[in-house]
Amino acid sequence: MTTKTRTGADCVVEGLRQAGAEIVYGLPGGAVLDMFSKLYHAEDIQFVLARHEQGATHMADGYARATGKVGVCLVTSGPGATNAVTGLATAYMDGIPMVCISGQVPSHMIGNDAFQEADTTGITRAVTKHNYLVHRTDDLPRIIAEAFHIAASGKPGPVLIDIPKDVQRAETTATAPESVNLAGYRPVSGYDRDEVKLLADAINEAERPLLYTGGGVIAGGAAAELTALARKANLPVTTTLMGLGGFPETDPLSLKMLGMHGTVTANRAVGECDLLIAVGARFDDRVTGKISEFAPKAKKAHIDIDPSSINKSVSVDIPVCGHVKDILEELIDQVEPRERSTWNEHLDELKAQNPLAYDQSTDEVLPQYVIDMVYKVSGGEALIVTDVGQQQMWATHFFDYTRPRTFLSSGGLGTMGYGLPAAIGAQAAFPEKNVVVLAGDGGIQMCFQELVVAVEHGWNVNVIILNNGHLGMVRQWQEMFYDKEYSATVLKQRGRPANEKIPDSSRREFLPDFVMMAEAYGAVGLRVTKKDDVVPALEKAFSTKAPVVVECIVKEDENVYPMVPPGASLDEMICSMA
Repeated sequence: MTTKTRTGADCVVEGLRQAGAEIVYGLPGGAVLDMFSKLYHAEDIQFVLARHEQGATHMADGYARATGKVGVCLVTSGPGATNAVTGLATAYMDGIPMVCISGQVPSHMIGNDAFQEADTTGITRAVTKHNYLVHRTDDLPRIIAEAFHIAASGKPGPVLIDIPKDVQRAETTATAPESVNLAGYRPVSGYDRDEVKLLADAINEAERPLLYTGGGVIAGGAAAELTALARKANLPVTTTLMGLGGFPETDPLSLKMLGMHGTVTANRAVGECDLLIAVGARFDDRVTGKISEFAPKAKKAHIDIDPSSINKSVSVDIPVCGHVKDILEELIDQVEPRERSTWNEHLDELKAQNPLAYDQSTDEVLPQYVIDMVYKVSGGEALIVTDVGQQQMWATHFFDYTRPRTFLSSGGLGTMGYGLPAAIGAQAAFPEKNVVVLAGDGGIQMCFQELVVAVEHGWNVNVIILNNGHLGMVRQWQEMFYDKEYSATVLKQRGRPANEKIPDSSRREFLPDFVMMAEAYGAVGLRVTKKDDVVPALEKAFSTKAPVVVECIVKEDENVYPMVPPGASLDEMICSMA
Protein backbone atom coordinates (compact mmCIF):
# COMPACT_ATOMS: atom_id res chain seq x y z
CA MET A 1 0.00 0.00 0.00
CA THR A 2 1.37 3.41 -0.98
CA THR A 3 1.50 5.94 1.83
CA LYS A 4 0.03 9.32 0.97
CA THR A 5 2.44 12.22 0.55
CA ARG A 6 1.71 15.13 2.91
CA THR A 7 3.32 18.44 3.71
CA GLY A 8 4.78 19.17 7.12
CA ALA A 9 1.83 21.44 7.84
CA ASP A 10 -0.50 18.56 7.03
CA CYS A 11 1.46 16.38 9.46
CA VAL A 12 0.97 18.96 12.23
CA VAL A 13 -2.81 19.03 11.87
CA GLU A 14 -2.89 15.26 11.50
CA GLY A 15 -0.78 14.91 14.65
CA LEU A 16 -3.07 17.22 16.61
CA ARG A 17 -6.06 15.18 15.48
CA GLN A 18 -4.40 11.88 16.44
CA ALA A 19 -3.53 13.31 19.87
CA GLY A 20 -7.17 14.19 20.47
CA ALA A 21 -6.67 17.96 20.43
CA GLU A 22 -10.04 19.68 20.43
CA ILE A 23 -9.05 23.34 20.68
CA VAL A 24 -5.94 25.25 19.63
CA TYR A 25 -5.24 28.75 20.98
CA GLY A 26 -2.87 31.16 19.29
CA LEU A 27 -2.04 33.93 16.82
CA PRO A 28 -0.87 33.72 13.20
CA GLY A 29 2.27 35.17 11.66
CA GLY A 30 4.42 34.77 8.59
CA ALA A 31 6.33 31.75 9.87
CA VAL A 32 3.19 29.72 10.61
CA LEU A 33 0.90 30.59 7.69
CA ASP A 34 1.23 27.13 6.17
CA MET A 35 -0.08 25.53 9.36
CA PHE A 36 -2.88 28.08 9.65
CA SER A 37 -3.86 27.35 6.07
CA LYS A 38 -4.35 23.69 6.98
CA LEU A 39 -6.18 24.53 10.23
CA TYR A 40 -8.62 26.63 8.21
CA HIS A 41 -9.93 23.40 6.67
CA ALA A 42 -9.79 21.29 9.87
CA GLU A 43 -13.43 21.45 10.93
CA ASP A 44 -12.89 19.03 13.83
CA ILE A 45 -10.32 21.29 15.55
CA GLN A 46 -11.52 24.60 16.94
CA PHE A 47 -9.09 27.50 16.70
CA VAL A 48 -9.38 30.33 19.23
CA LEU A 49 -7.70 33.56 18.17
CA ALA A 50 -6.07 35.22 21.18
CA ARG A 51 -4.92 38.83 21.10
CA HIS A 52 -1.46 38.21 22.55
CA GLU A 53 0.68 35.09 22.64
CA GLN A 54 0.93 35.21 26.44
CA GLY A 55 -2.86 35.12 26.50
CA ALA A 56 -2.85 32.14 24.14
CA THR A 57 -0.52 30.13 26.38
CA HIS A 58 -2.58 30.94 29.49
CA MET A 59 -5.72 29.87 27.62
CA ALA A 60 -4.11 26.53 26.78
CA ASP A 61 -2.98 26.27 30.41
CA GLY A 62 -6.50 27.00 31.74
CA TYR A 63 -7.96 24.43 29.35
CA ALA A 64 -5.46 21.84 30.59
CA ARG A 65 -6.08 22.54 34.28
CA ALA A 66 -9.85 22.45 33.88
CA THR A 67 -9.99 19.30 31.74
CA GLY A 68 -6.88 17.30 32.62
CA LYS A 69 -6.07 17.10 28.90
CA VAL A 70 -3.06 18.54 27.06
CA GLY A 71 -3.53 22.21 26.16
CA VAL A 72 -2.32 23.32 22.73
CA CYS A 73 -1.18 26.71 21.45
CA LEU A 74 0.28 27.84 18.13
CA VAL A 75 2.45 30.96 17.75
CA THR A 76 4.69 32.48 15.14
CA SER A 77 8.46 32.94 15.22
CA GLY A 78 10.50 35.62 16.97
CA PRO A 79 8.29 37.85 19.12
CA GLY A 80 5.43 35.37 18.87
CA ALA A 81 7.57 32.73 20.54
CA THR A 82 9.19 35.07 23.06
CA ASN A 83 5.74 36.37 24.07
CA ALA A 84 4.82 32.76 24.88
CA VAL A 85 7.70 32.28 27.33
CA THR A 86 5.82 33.56 30.40
CA GLY A 87 2.96 31.15 29.74
CA LEU A 88 5.35 28.25 29.24
CA ALA A 89 7.15 29.08 32.49
CA THR A 90 3.82 29.30 34.31
CA ALA A 91 2.83 25.84 33.10
CA TYR A 92 6.29 24.41 33.79
CA MET A 93 6.35 25.55 37.41
CA ASP A 94 2.93 24.05 38.12
CA GLY A 95 3.33 20.84 36.11
CA ILE A 96 0.64 21.59 33.50
CA PRO A 97 0.54 19.51 30.28
CA MET A 98 0.86 21.72 27.21
CA VAL A 99 2.19 21.49 23.67
CA CYS A 100 3.27 24.80 22.14
CA ILE A 101 4.01 24.81 18.42
CA SER A 102 6.06 27.74 17.17
CA GLY A 103 7.06 28.74 13.68
CA GLN A 104 10.67 29.37 12.76
CA VAL A 105 12.44 31.04 9.85
CA PRO A 106 13.56 28.73 7.02
CA SER A 107 16.32 26.32 8.03
CA HIS A 108 18.99 27.89 5.81
CA MET A 109 18.38 31.29 7.46
CA ILE A 110 18.70 30.15 11.08
CA GLY A 111 21.61 31.94 12.70
CA ASN A 112 21.65 34.81 10.21
CA ASP A 113 19.52 37.25 12.23
CA ALA A 114 16.67 36.83 9.79
CA PHE A 115 13.46 38.81 10.17
CA GLN A 116 11.52 37.58 13.23
CA GLU A 117 14.18 35.00 14.07
CA ALA A 118 14.85 33.96 17.66
CA ASP A 119 16.65 31.02 19.22
CA THR A 120 13.35 29.66 20.48
CA THR A 121 14.62 26.30 21.69
CA GLY A 122 17.49 27.98 23.51
CA ILE A 123 15.21 30.56 25.09
CA THR A 124 12.62 28.00 26.22
CA ARG A 125 14.91 25.19 27.34
CA ALA A 126 14.71 26.27 30.99
CA VAL A 127 10.91 26.61 31.01
CA THR A 128 9.82 23.46 29.18
CA LYS A 129 9.88 19.80 30.07
CA HIS A 130 11.38 19.20 26.62
CA ASN A 131 11.66 21.06 23.33
CA TYR A 132 12.38 20.30 19.69
CA LEU A 133 13.79 22.13 16.69
CA VAL A 134 12.54 20.09 13.73
CA HIS A 135 15.15 19.63 11.02
CA ARG A 136 13.36 17.17 8.73
CA THR A 137 9.74 16.90 7.70
CA ASP A 138 10.08 13.11 7.94
CA ASP A 139 10.52 13.53 11.71
CA LEU A 140 7.38 15.62 12.29
CA PRO A 141 4.79 12.84 12.81
CA ARG A 142 7.04 11.14 15.37
CA ILE A 143 7.94 14.38 17.15
CA ILE A 144 4.33 15.47 17.53
CA ALA A 145 3.39 12.09 19.02
CA GLU A 146 6.38 12.27 21.35
CA ALA A 147 5.55 15.81 22.44
CA PHE A 148 2.04 14.89 23.58
CA HIS A 149 3.38 11.78 25.33
CA ILE A 150 6.05 13.73 27.20
CA ALA A 151 3.66 16.54 28.15
CA ALA A 152 1.11 14.18 29.71
CA SER A 153 3.24 11.41 31.22
CA GLY A 154 5.22 11.32 34.45
CA LYS A 155 5.10 14.74 36.03
CA PRO A 156 3.23 16.74 33.35
CA GLY A 157 4.69 19.83 31.77
CA PRO A 158 4.90 21.97 28.63
CA VAL A 159 6.71 20.82 25.47
CA LEU A 160 7.66 23.15 22.61
CA ILE A 161 8.03 22.18 18.94
CA ASP A 162 9.82 24.77 16.81
CA ILE A 163 9.15 24.17 13.10
CA PRO A 164 11.02 26.07 10.35
CA LYS A 165 8.94 27.31 7.44
CA ASP A 166 10.62 25.03 4.89
CA VAL A 167 9.89 21.98 7.08
CA GLN A 168 6.22 22.93 7.09
CA ARG A 169 6.20 23.10 3.28
CA ALA A 170 8.28 20.04 2.40
CA GLU A 171 6.55 16.74 1.71
CA THR A 172 6.86 13.38 3.41
CA THR A 173 5.32 9.92 3.51
CA ALA A 174 6.33 9.36 7.14
CA THR A 175 3.62 8.40 9.61
CA ALA A 176 3.29 8.60 13.36
CA PRO A 177 4.55 5.60 15.36
CA GLU A 178 1.96 3.22 16.82
CA SER A 179 3.50 3.75 20.25
CA VAL A 180 6.05 6.14 21.73
CA ASN A 181 9.23 4.62 23.15
CA LEU A 182 11.86 7.20 23.98
CA ALA A 183 15.37 6.18 24.94
CA GLY A 184 16.32 7.86 28.19
CA TYR A 185 12.76 8.83 29.08
CA ARG A 186 11.22 6.33 31.44
CA PRO A 187 8.43 7.82 33.54
CA VAL A 188 7.84 5.95 36.77
CA SER A 189 5.37 3.16 36.14
CA GLY A 190 5.34 1.21 39.39
CA TYR A 191 6.24 1.63 43.05
CA ASP A 192 7.99 -0.20 45.85
CA ARG A 193 5.43 -2.16 47.86
CA ASP A 194 7.82 -2.37 50.81
CA GLU A 195 7.90 1.43 50.98
CA VAL A 196 4.10 1.52 50.96
CA LYS A 197 4.07 -1.03 53.78
CA LEU A 198 6.48 1.13 55.79
CA LEU A 199 4.22 4.14 55.29
CA ALA A 200 1.07 2.22 56.19
CA ASP A 201 2.73 0.99 59.40
CA ALA A 202 3.80 4.55 60.23
CA ILE A 203 0.25 5.82 59.72
CA ASN A 204 -1.17 3.06 61.89
CA GLU A 205 1.29 3.86 64.68
CA ALA A 206 1.03 7.68 64.52
CA GLU A 207 -0.93 9.61 67.13
CA ARG A 208 -0.81 12.96 65.35
CA PRO A 209 -0.58 12.29 61.59
CA LEU A 210 -1.18 14.96 58.96
CA LEU A 211 -1.73 14.68 55.20
CA TYR A 212 -0.11 17.53 53.25
CA THR A 213 -1.40 17.33 49.68
CA GLY A 214 -0.57 19.16 46.48
CA GLY A 215 -1.26 19.45 42.79
CA GLY A 216 -0.04 15.91 42.15
CA VAL A 217 -3.27 14.59 43.66
CA ILE A 218 -5.26 16.49 41.03
CA ALA A 219 -2.87 15.75 38.16
CA GLY A 220 -2.93 12.07 39.12
CA GLY A 221 -6.72 11.85 39.33
CA ALA A 222 -6.43 10.70 42.93
CA ALA A 223 -8.89 12.96 44.78
CA ALA A 224 -11.33 10.14 45.51
CA GLU A 225 -8.56 7.89 46.84
CA LEU A 226 -7.14 10.68 49.02
CA THR A 227 -10.58 11.31 50.50
CA ALA A 228 -11.16 7.62 51.15
CA LEU A 229 -7.77 7.27 52.88
CA ALA A 230 -8.27 10.34 55.07
CA ARG A 231 -11.74 9.25 56.16
CA LYS A 232 -10.82 5.64 56.85
CA ALA A 233 -7.86 6.52 59.09
CA ASN A 234 -9.20 9.88 60.37
CA LEU A 235 -6.25 11.78 58.93
CA PRO A 236 -6.55 15.59 58.94
CA VAL A 237 -5.74 17.14 55.56
CA THR A 238 -4.08 20.40 54.59
CA THR A 239 -3.53 21.38 50.97
CA THR A 240 -1.23 23.60 48.97
CA LEU A 241 -2.50 26.28 46.61
CA MET A 242 -2.21 23.82 43.71
CA GLY A 243 -3.93 21.10 45.72
CA LEU A 244 -7.16 22.99 46.39
CA GLY A 245 -10.12 20.80 45.49
CA GLY A 246 -8.19 17.58 45.93
CA PHE A 247 -9.94 17.09 49.28
CA PRO A 248 -13.34 18.62 50.09
CA GLU A 249 -12.87 21.65 52.32
CA THR A 250 -16.36 21.15 53.75
CA ASP A 251 -15.15 17.90 55.36
CA PRO A 252 -14.44 18.13 59.12
CA LEU A 253 -10.96 16.72 58.47
CA SER A 254 -10.03 19.66 56.25
CA LEU A 255 -7.66 22.26 57.68
CA LYS A 256 -7.65 24.23 54.39
CA MET A 257 -4.39 25.66 53.02
CA LEU A 258 -1.03 25.76 54.80
CA GLY A 259 2.01 27.95 54.34
CA MET A 260 2.70 31.68 54.05
CA HIS A 261 -1.00 32.60 53.92
CA GLY A 262 -2.33 29.32 55.27
CA THR A 263 -4.67 28.91 58.19
CA VAL A 264 -3.46 29.07 61.76
CA THR A 265 -4.76 25.55 62.33
CA ALA A 266 -2.94 24.06 59.33
CA ASN A 267 0.37 25.70 60.22
CA ARG A 268 0.07 24.75 63.88
CA ALA A 269 -0.74 21.18 62.86
CA VAL A 270 2.46 21.02 60.82
CA GLY A 271 4.44 22.07 63.88
CA GLU A 272 2.73 19.57 66.20
CA CYS A 273 2.25 16.47 64.02
CA ASP A 274 4.32 13.34 64.58
CA LEU A 275 3.92 12.07 60.99
CA LEU A 276 3.72 14.34 57.95
CA ILE A 277 2.67 12.63 54.73
CA ALA A 278 3.30 14.75 51.63
CA VAL A 279 1.19 13.56 48.71
CA GLY A 280 1.93 15.07 45.30
CA ALA A 281 3.47 18.18 46.84
CA ARG A 282 7.01 19.52 46.50
CA PHE A 283 7.84 21.28 49.80
CA ASP A 284 8.11 24.68 48.11
CA ASP A 285 9.32 27.69 50.06
CA ARG A 286 5.86 29.27 50.36
CA VAL A 287 4.76 26.14 52.24
CA THR A 288 7.76 25.35 54.40
CA GLY A 289 8.93 28.78 55.51
CA LYS A 290 12.19 28.25 57.39
CA ILE A 291 13.09 24.71 56.34
CA SER A 292 15.14 23.88 59.43
CA GLU A 293 12.02 24.43 61.57
CA PHE A 294 9.48 22.79 59.27
CA ALA A 295 7.53 19.97 60.95
CA PRO A 296 10.26 19.58 63.60
CA LYS A 297 8.50 16.82 65.57
CA ALA A 298 7.46 14.72 62.60
CA LYS A 299 8.67 11.71 60.74
CA LYS A 300 8.26 12.72 57.10
CA ALA A 301 6.96 10.70 54.16
CA HIS A 302 6.73 11.80 50.55
CA ILE A 303 4.61 10.26 47.78
CA ASP A 304 5.42 11.65 44.34
CA ILE A 305 5.70 10.52 40.73
CA ASP A 306 8.83 12.64 40.20
CA PRO A 307 11.88 11.02 41.82
CA SER A 308 13.86 14.26 41.51
CA SER A 309 11.43 16.06 43.83
CA ILE A 310 11.97 13.61 46.70
CA ASN A 311 14.63 14.81 49.17
CA LYS A 312 15.13 17.89 46.98
CA SER A 313 14.56 20.51 49.67
CA VAL A 314 13.38 18.54 52.69
CA SER A 315 14.87 15.21 53.73
CA VAL A 316 12.24 12.54 54.22
CA ASP A 317 12.21 9.30 56.17
CA ILE A 318 9.84 7.33 53.93
CA PRO A 319 10.09 8.04 50.19
CA VAL A 320 7.45 6.43 47.98
CA CYS A 321 7.91 7.12 44.26
CA GLY A 322 5.13 6.26 41.86
CA HIS A 323 1.65 7.12 40.65
CA VAL A 324 -0.22 8.78 43.51
CA LYS A 325 -3.52 7.09 42.66
CA ASP A 326 -2.04 3.58 42.72
CA ILE A 327 -0.12 4.17 45.93
CA LEU A 328 -3.15 5.63 47.74
CA GLU A 329 -5.28 2.68 46.63
CA GLU A 330 -2.85 0.28 48.28
CA LEU A 331 -2.56 2.46 51.38
CA ILE A 332 -6.34 2.40 51.80
CA ASP A 333 -6.19 -1.40 52.04
CA GLN A 334 -3.34 -1.37 54.56
CA VAL A 335 -4.21 1.42 56.98
CA GLU A 336 -6.35 0.69 60.00
CA PRO A 337 -9.45 2.65 61.01
CA ARG A 338 -8.47 4.91 63.91
CA GLU A 339 -10.48 7.40 65.95
CA ARG A 340 -7.60 9.73 66.80
CA SER A 341 -10.13 11.73 68.75
CA THR A 342 -7.57 13.56 70.92
CA TRP A 343 -5.67 14.88 67.90
CA ASN A 344 -8.70 15.79 65.82
CA GLU A 345 -10.54 17.38 68.73
CA HIS A 346 -7.46 19.51 69.39
CA LEU A 347 -7.44 20.65 65.76
CA ASP A 348 -11.18 21.40 65.94
CA GLU A 349 -10.50 23.63 68.94
CA LEU A 350 -7.79 25.46 67.00
CA LYS A 351 -10.25 25.99 64.12
CA ALA A 352 -12.82 27.44 66.50
CA GLN A 353 -10.24 29.72 68.13
CA ASN A 354 -8.66 30.89 64.85
CA PRO A 355 -11.34 31.16 62.16
CA LEU A 356 -10.76 32.83 58.83
CA ALA A 357 -12.78 35.99 59.35
CA TYR A 358 -13.21 39.62 58.38
CA ASP A 359 -15.09 42.61 59.78
CA GLN A 360 -18.69 41.95 58.76
CA SER A 361 -19.99 45.01 60.64
CA THR A 362 -18.29 47.62 58.46
CA ASP A 363 -20.17 49.43 55.71
CA GLU A 364 -17.03 49.47 53.56
CA VAL A 365 -16.78 47.04 50.65
CA LEU A 366 -14.19 44.53 51.83
CA PRO A 367 -12.57 42.24 49.26
CA GLN A 368 -13.14 39.26 51.56
CA TYR A 369 -16.85 40.05 51.63
CA VAL A 370 -17.02 40.11 47.83
CA ILE A 371 -15.42 36.66 47.57
CA ASP A 372 -17.62 35.35 50.37
CA MET A 373 -20.65 36.54 48.40
CA VAL A 374 -19.32 34.94 45.20
CA TYR A 375 -19.34 31.66 47.12
CA LYS A 376 -22.85 32.17 48.49
CA VAL A 377 -24.47 33.51 45.30
CA SER A 378 -22.89 30.75 43.18
CA GLY A 379 -23.84 28.09 45.71
CA GLY A 380 -20.17 27.10 45.78
CA GLU A 381 -20.51 25.79 42.23
CA ALA A 382 -18.36 28.30 40.36
CA LEU A 383 -15.10 27.38 38.66
CA ILE A 384 -12.76 29.93 40.22
CA VAL A 385 -9.78 31.30 38.30
CA THR A 386 -7.57 33.81 40.07
CA ASP A 387 -4.98 36.29 39.07
CA VAL A 388 -1.99 36.67 41.40
CA GLY A 389 -1.95 38.85 44.49
CA GLN A 390 -4.12 39.45 47.51
CA GLN A 391 -7.31 38.27 45.81
CA GLN A 392 -5.59 34.95 45.08
CA MET A 393 -5.07 34.36 48.80
CA TRP A 394 -8.53 35.58 49.81
CA ALA A 395 -9.93 33.17 47.23
CA THR A 396 -8.35 30.32 49.19
CA HIS A 397 -9.80 31.60 52.47
CA PHE A 398 -13.40 32.45 51.66
CA PHE A 399 -14.39 29.89 49.05
CA ASP A 400 -14.63 26.19 49.92
CA TYR A 401 -13.37 23.89 47.16
CA THR A 402 -14.93 20.44 47.14
CA ARG A 403 -13.89 19.00 43.75
CA PRO A 404 -10.67 18.92 41.74
CA ARG A 405 -10.15 21.23 38.77
CA THR A 406 -12.46 23.93 40.15
CA PHE A 407 -9.64 26.26 41.27
CA LEU A 408 -7.14 27.48 38.66
CA SER A 409 -4.27 29.76 39.57
CA SER A 410 -0.61 30.42 38.83
CA GLY A 411 1.21 29.00 41.83
CA GLY A 412 4.95 28.53 41.33
CA LEU A 413 5.62 31.43 38.98
CA GLY A 414 2.98 33.78 40.40
CA THR A 415 2.03 35.25 37.03
CA MET A 416 -0.03 38.42 37.06
CA GLY A 417 -2.31 38.51 34.04
CA TYR A 418 -2.97 34.77 34.20
CA GLY A 419 -6.57 34.88 35.39
CA LEU A 420 -8.65 36.20 32.48
CA PRO A 421 -7.09 34.22 29.61
CA ALA A 422 -6.93 31.04 31.72
CA ALA A 423 -10.62 31.47 32.49
CA ILE A 424 -11.36 31.82 28.79
CA GLY A 425 -9.47 28.58 28.14
CA ALA A 426 -11.53 26.82 30.81
CA GLN A 427 -14.79 28.35 29.60
CA ALA A 428 -14.04 27.17 26.05
CA ALA A 429 -13.87 23.62 27.40
CA PHE A 430 -16.99 24.00 29.59
CA PRO A 431 -19.27 26.66 28.07
CA GLU A 432 -22.08 25.75 30.49
CA LYS A 433 -20.09 26.33 33.68
CA ASN A 434 -20.05 29.48 35.78
CA VAL A 435 -16.42 30.53 35.36
CA VAL A 436 -15.42 33.40 37.65
CA VAL A 437 -12.19 35.41 37.47
CA LEU A 438 -11.02 37.03 40.70
CA ALA A 439 -8.51 39.73 39.82
CA GLY A 440 -6.97 42.92 41.11
CA ASP A 441 -6.85 46.23 39.29
CA GLY A 442 -3.15 45.69 38.60
CA GLY A 443 -3.07 42.15 37.26
CA ILE A 444 -6.23 42.41 35.18
CA GLN A 445 -4.62 45.07 32.98
CA MET A 446 -1.83 42.76 31.89
CA CYS A 447 -4.05 40.63 29.64
CA PHE A 448 -7.34 42.55 29.64
CA GLN A 449 -7.38 42.58 25.83
CA GLU A 450 -8.35 38.88 25.87
CA LEU A 451 -11.84 39.87 27.07
CA VAL A 452 -12.83 40.35 23.44
CA VAL A 453 -12.19 36.64 22.83
CA ALA A 454 -14.91 35.75 25.33
CA VAL A 455 -17.21 38.34 23.76
CA GLU A 456 -16.84 37.10 20.20
CA HIS A 457 -17.45 33.49 21.24
CA GLY A 458 -20.32 34.32 23.59
CA TRP A 459 -18.61 32.69 26.58
CA ASN A 460 -20.12 33.87 29.86
CA VAL A 461 -16.89 34.59 31.72
CA ASN A 462 -17.54 36.65 34.86
CA VAL A 463 -14.65 38.95 35.79
CA ILE A 464 -14.69 40.31 39.35
CA ILE A 465 -12.14 43.09 39.77
CA LEU A 466 -11.26 43.97 43.36
CA ASN A 467 -10.10 47.50 42.76
CA ASN A 468 -8.16 48.90 45.71
CA GLY A 469 -6.12 51.36 43.65
CA HIS A 470 -2.87 49.55 44.40
CA LEU A 471 -0.67 46.63 43.56
CA GLY A 472 -2.14 45.20 46.73
CA MET A 473 0.18 42.38 47.78
CA VAL A 474 3.31 44.41 47.09
CA ARG A 475 1.77 47.34 48.99
CA GLN A 476 1.13 44.99 51.92
CA TRP A 477 4.78 43.94 51.97
CA GLN A 478 5.83 47.60 51.84
CA GLU A 479 3.54 48.36 54.76
CA MET A 480 4.80 45.45 56.84
CA PHE A 481 8.48 45.25 55.95
CA TYR A 482 9.50 48.51 54.20
CA ASP A 483 8.36 51.24 56.60
CA LYS A 484 5.24 52.02 54.55
CA GLU A 485 7.30 53.34 51.65
CA TYR A 486 4.74 52.75 48.91
CA SER A 487 7.15 52.92 46.01
CA ALA A 488 5.52 52.30 42.59
CA THR A 489 2.49 50.48 44.02
CA VAL A 490 -0.15 53.22 43.95
CA LEU A 491 -2.41 52.87 40.89
CA LYS A 492 -5.21 55.25 41.86
CA GLN A 493 -5.15 58.90 40.82
CA ARG A 494 -5.86 60.62 44.15
CA GLY A 495 -2.82 62.53 45.34
CA ARG A 496 -1.20 62.59 41.92
CA PRO A 497 -0.81 65.79 39.90
CA ALA A 498 -3.42 66.29 37.19
CA ASN A 499 -2.37 65.75 33.60
CA GLU A 500 -2.52 69.24 32.11
CA LYS A 501 -3.07 67.83 28.63
CA ILE A 502 -6.28 66.10 29.74
CA PRO A 503 -8.84 68.55 31.21
CA ASP A 504 -10.38 67.48 34.51
CA SER A 505 -8.12 64.41 34.69
CA SER A 506 -7.82 64.87 38.46
CA ARG A 507 -11.55 64.38 39.01
CA ARG A 508 -11.38 60.63 38.53
CA GLU A 509 -9.90 58.80 41.51
CA PHE A 510 -9.73 55.40 39.80
CA LEU A 511 -8.32 55.07 36.32
CA PRO A 512 -8.72 53.29 34.01
CA ASP A 513 -12.50 53.02 33.99
CA PHE A 514 -13.00 49.26 33.85
CA VAL A 515 -16.71 49.57 33.10
CA MET A 516 -15.93 51.65 30.03
CA MET A 517 -13.18 49.22 29.06
CA ALA A 518 -15.56 46.27 29.35
CA GLU A 519 -18.16 48.01 27.23
CA ALA A 520 -15.53 48.98 24.65
CA TYR A 521 -14.80 45.29 24.17
CA GLY A 522 -18.51 44.46 23.91
CA ALA A 523 -18.94 43.01 27.41
CA VAL A 524 -21.30 44.11 30.16
CA GLY A 525 -19.71 46.45 32.72
CA LEU A 526 -20.95 46.95 36.29
CA ARG A 527 -19.48 48.98 39.12
CA VAL A 528 -20.02 48.40 42.84
CA THR A 529 -19.20 51.09 45.39
CA LYS A 530 -21.61 50.07 48.18
CA LYS A 531 -21.74 46.89 50.22
CA ASP A 532 -25.47 46.48 49.61
CA ASP A 533 -24.88 46.42 45.86
CA VAL A 534 -22.46 43.47 45.85
CA VAL A 535 -25.01 40.65 45.86
CA PRO A 536 -27.35 42.23 43.26
CA ALA A 537 -24.37 42.83 40.96
CA LEU A 538 -23.19 39.22 41.29
CA GLU A 539 -26.70 37.89 40.71
CA LYS A 540 -26.98 39.96 37.55
CA ALA A 541 -23.54 38.86 36.35
CA PHE A 542 -24.19 35.16 36.92
CA SER A 543 -27.55 35.31 35.14
CA THR A 544 -26.35 37.31 32.12
CA LYS A 545 -25.64 35.27 29.00
CA ALA A 546 -22.59 37.31 28.05
CA PRO A 547 -19.18 38.18 29.51
CA VAL A 548 -19.55 40.52 32.49
CA VAL A 549 -16.99 42.67 34.28
CA VAL A 550 -17.90 43.68 37.84
CA GLU A 551 -15.59 46.37 39.20
CA CYS A 552 -15.77 46.48 43.01
CA ILE A 553 -14.20 49.55 44.62
CA VAL A 554 -12.88 47.94 47.81
CA LYS A 555 -11.04 49.12 50.89
CA GLU A 556 -7.58 50.06 49.74
CA ASP A 557 -5.46 49.09 52.74
CA GLU A 558 -6.99 45.72 53.63
CA ASN A 559 -4.32 43.06 54.22
CA VAL A 560 -4.21 39.27 53.89
CA TYR A 561 -3.84 37.44 57.19
CA PRO A 562 -2.48 35.14 58.47
CA MET A 563 0.94 35.79 56.99
CA VAL A 564 4.27 34.10 57.67
CA PRO A 565 7.07 36.61 57.06
CA PRO A 566 9.66 35.56 54.46
CA GLY A 567 12.34 33.38 56.03
CA ALA A 568 10.33 32.80 59.20
CA SER A 569 8.98 29.52 60.52
CA LEU A 570 5.30 28.61 60.26
CA ASP A 571 4.76 29.24 63.98
CA GLU A 572 5.76 32.90 63.51
CA MET A 573 2.49 33.81 61.80
CA ILE A 574 1.30 37.40 61.85
CA CYS A 575 -2.46 37.41 62.31
CA SER A 576 -3.08 41.15 62.28
CA MET A 577 -1.25 44.48 62.46
CA ALA A 578 -3.13 45.45 65.61
